[in-house]
Amino acid sequence: MLLRHTPSEVKEREALVVNPAKTCQPIGAMYAALGIHGCLPHSHGSQGCCAYHRSTLTRHYKEPIMASTSSFTEGASVFGGQANLVEAINNIFTIYNPDVIAVHTTCLSETIGDDVPQIVSKAKDDGKIPDGKYVIHTSTPSYVGSHVTGFANMTKSMVNYFSESSGTEKDQLNIIPGWVEPSDMREIKRMTGMMGIKTVLFPDTSDVLDTPQTGKHHLFPKGGVTIPELRSTGDSRATIALGQFASGPAAEALDAKCKVPCQVLDLPIGLMATDRFVDALRKTAGVSVPDAITDERGRLVDLITDMHQYFYRKRVALFGDPDQLIAMTEFLVSLDMLPVHIVTGTPGQRFEQRIREILKHDVPQVNVRAAGDSFLLHQWIKSEPVDLLIGNTYGKYIARDEDIPFVRFGFPILDRVGHSLFPSVGYVGAMRLIEKFLYAFQDRQDRDALEEKFELVM
Repeated sequence: MLLRHTPSEVKEREALVVNPAKTCQPIGAMYAALGIHGCLPHSHGSQGCCAYHRSTLTRHYKEPIMASTSSFTEGASVFGGQANLVEAINNIFTIYNPDVIAVHTTCLSETIGDDVPQIVSKAKDDGKIPDGKYVIHTSTPSYVGSHVTGFANMTKSMVNYFSESSGTEKDQLNIIPGWVEPSDMREIKRMTGMMGIKTVLFPDTSDVLDTPQTGKHHLFPKGGVTIPELRSTGDSRATIALGQFASGPAAEALDAKCKVPCQVLDLPIGLMATDRFVDALRKTAGVSVPDAITDERGRLVDLITDMHQYFYRKRVALFGDPDQLIAMTEFLVSLDMLPVHIVTGTPGQRFEQRIREILKHDVPQVNVRAAGDSFLLHQWIKSEPVDLLIGNTYGKYIARDEDIPFVRFGFPILDRVGHSLFPSVGYVGAMRLIEKFLYAFQDRQDRDALEEKFELVM
């Protein structure tokens, strides 16, 4: 009952966030950078910031997160971090020999106004960056945006630094997967492979943050998009970006820089969003959908039909990242469920507009807030109870306090496993999500059933 003092009466707040539904920008930038093969993320700020970013990613992915820091002291905090970053670049290439150092800033280095491109240029002039090696950067002040913003900024920097157009089109598609799990990226590659489409997926954290246990440690795992692949994105036939907030900026930057046309779709979570993704692949690549994918879709529809009675008119509250919530909301509506309270910590009016558009017929009075917090969500739930809560691990406090079933979904998930191993995207991912919803409802039904109504077969 840790949140038992949360009042049900909602008062508008302008200067106070309680239990934010987000984390800070550098975490997203660090996660995106890990999706480049041979890349070492570098946090330009204090050691404490880097430790927090690494520990959050480590606790979610259950893998060691390698990253370095400029290790600001009091002097660097006052006079600037140029000397620290130049020395760090020299040490990193000398000791760890990555292909790329991906620098992201912190609140401190942003506030004192460090000019990172100028510092990197000086390091290059001083011979600290070996030939064939790269240092890229992105700006990620944590007092604006969220971890999703940081992910989008670093992905856009990959385009700005590497994408090139040779004038000769390659028979390949770019796919920017958005902030999803390594398992989701692996599932996207599986589906495009089944359709016979050559793709460049960036960033790609599969085989980086879900590596098998072999008894050997590799500082730079085999996964991740390579530099030649990133360079070739400027020659691709088209780009499909999944998620407006996390992937849209990079896709639009690539279109502007190399004239590669882009489509920005929702994350392929659920039946209809996956249908649109598969159809976009089919049309853009000029291929047919294989029977194996059609069969996967049929099994999903069959499962929805069989279990529909458990979903019908169930009221749901959900919180998390905007791209995931948009797709999840549409999925829940397709199951005849009612998403009534929706909060993301990432700012952006487009989020609220899109949610209201999806729910205009089913839940016209939906409570939705961009740049909201978990405290507000809890207040809404107290005023108008729900049957299910969906969100990251922090939602367990609300679920416990209100005694409602809880499905973990999104980032971060600190107290369960499987999210980085089993996909949520595609038809297969949708079946897994349905399984989680069903188990939450059926476990509750078993718990609350009277003895004479306790059923073996449900």
